[in-house]
Amino acid sequence: MFKQIAIVTLSVLGLATAACAQKPSPAAQAQCKFSDGKTITVDYSSPRMKGRKIFGELVPFGEVWRTGANEATTFVNTASVTVGGKNVPAGNYTIFTVPKQGNWTLIVNKKTGEWGIPYKYEADELARVDMKVSQTPSAVENFTIAFDQACTLTVSWENTQASVQISEAK
Repeated sequence: MFKQIAIVTLSVLGLATAACAQKPSPAAQAQCKFSDGKTITVDYSSPRMKGRKIFGELVPFGEVWRTGANEATTFVNTASVTVGGKNVPAGNYTIFTVPKQGNWTLIVNKKTGEWGIPYKYEADELARVDMKVSQTPSAVENFTIAFDQACTLTVSWENTQASVQISEAK
């Protein structure tokens, strides 16, 4: 009887420890509003660096990344937009990136609602566009997606930022 209680207790403690160790990254949102009130909203999960080497290790170079953690990052635009020169009609999308040392690619995908990895959605891609890559002035602990006043989308983490211009389609 004691042996059974000990096994059950250890099992419960092990499961509780595993559940606590795998906390999901916090949800975050970035939004840009055009002069006519239409918007772009990006919902993503914001993992933390926690002393890890990110690009080239945790996030391998040359592979499709869900651009955040947990569920794939969503991109909802209420206006037709141009992303890095490619037309993206108003709608709900998922964005992925392919980080490389000198350049990144942003993927706008019509498939939504997936976890994000492994990436098997090439047939649903709407656009692939180049992103401008630069070093951040200081280390970025929390993965961040942001827009500036001109609706340039910027992804920042560790010591890297990648950006692409987004404008309302005419």
